[in-house]
Amino acid sequence: MANFAKSNVPQFSVDVYQNEYLPEGGSEVNAIVTVTATGGGTVGSAVSAPVYTAGQRPSAAVALMVDCSGSMDYPSAKMRNARDATAAAIDTLRDGTHFAVIGGTHVAKEVYPGGGRLAVADATTREQAKQALRRLSAGGGTAIGTWLRLADRLLSAADVTIRHGILLTDGRNEHESPDDLRATLDACAGRFTCDARGVGTDWEVKEVTAIASALLGTADIVADPAGLAADFTRMMETAMGKEVADVALRVWTPVGTTIRFVKQVAPSVEDLTARRTEAGPRAGDYPTGSWGDESRDYHLCVEVPPAGLGREMLAARVSLVVPRPGGDAQNLGAQGLVRAVWTDDMVASTSISPQVAHYTGQAELAQAIQQGLDLRKAGNFDGATAKLGRAVQLASASGNADTAKLLAKVVDVVDAATGTVRLKTRVAEADEMTLETRSTKTVRVKK
Repeated sequence: MANFAKSNVPQFSVDVYQNEYLPEGGSEVNAIVTVTATGGGTVGSAVSAPVYTAGQRPSAAVALMVDCSGSMDYPSAKMRNARDATAAAIDTLRDGTHFAVIGGTHVAKEVYPGGGRLAVADATTREQAKQALRRLSAGGGTAIGTWLRLADRLLSAADVTIRHGILLTDGRNEHESPDDLRATLDACAGRFTCDARGVGTDWEVKEVTAIASALLGTADIVADPAGLAADFTRMMETAMGKEVADVALRVWTPVGTTIRFVKQVAPSVEDLTARRTEAGPRAGDYPTGSWGDESRDYHLCVEVPPAGLGREMLAARVSLVVPRPGGDAQNLGAQGLVRAVWTDDMVASTSISPQVAHYTGQAELAQAIQQGLDLRKAGNFDGATAKLGRAVQLASASGNADTAKLLAKVVDVVDAATGTVRLKTRVAEADEMTLETRSTKTVRVKK
């Protein structure tokens, strides 16, 4: 396990789970890489975080983006709940955290503190921010890219370690093109992380999940606006627990080896393959965002040149790095090795690592749900039944009880083990959207 910087900052460790044995001529190596950070702040519990002396906690800046479009007035409680939720999040800010509140319509406006600045959280600024929130009213359209660009400008002005956004929307992004939003996400990626929430059922799941995915945050639905305050409090507690920003998974491979993919597979599925940045000879960095006390799993698949029986090679070396001023990176000290060994022992070479098998199934589960719901919307009910039946089978086999419960609101399960299901004739929109939004959430393999 590696020591990183000073105490009260997480120590990182890397564990590799794989079956390294390949048959003669075999070339595909799969491994699950578990990265664990311990000893920093406790994510999700501001109360139980360690006690820090002044200046020890990493500096942080947070931008809260609140949808103020006209639809937030229907029902009128939605805007009130959004104001209350944002106030609850402000109350959860650590003293000394830089913050701003942004009101989002077809343009973005600074609600607090204004003047292109960030406030610094203390009793006075929290109260001022909550007073400013009370003046928020609904009216106008929706152009989420303008909200994110303003958040980026404000957050980048602060000399801090952690930059984070929280974005709430209740509607579709109707006042800018999909290309404009994509360009904004590309511009903001790597500059700050962002959690995105859709409230009610009139927003587009793929838009909200794309924002969270691009900005390495979480996405979720809050179908009942009354649940917003609790959700915002949890999100802010987690943000306040982050200790190290911009951690990258650095993967080195030897000559002749090709990386097929790098995916985060727990706590949710996120394909990082296309986000690689080169990091010297035969090494590449894959972004993982900010870390507190937590553990995540990654699936690494590499293709190696086949070798003779009895030969072995290092197929990949995985380490963790963070950027340093000046452009180079600091290694966090922890590393894991992925190996390949060629054998004529058929039992050894054909057995699949339980971890690899589990997460391959979880990734297929997420894909089956998304494809099934898309087919259902397109009116292809036979195709939807087949895909969602496969999803039920995978959820049951892997013990993913949360996803199984969500699936049971969209299909009638006849036999979970075989994936025999019938599509429900009537499905509540909130249930379908919840299943789609949470389809990538995984359960960890039972050790």
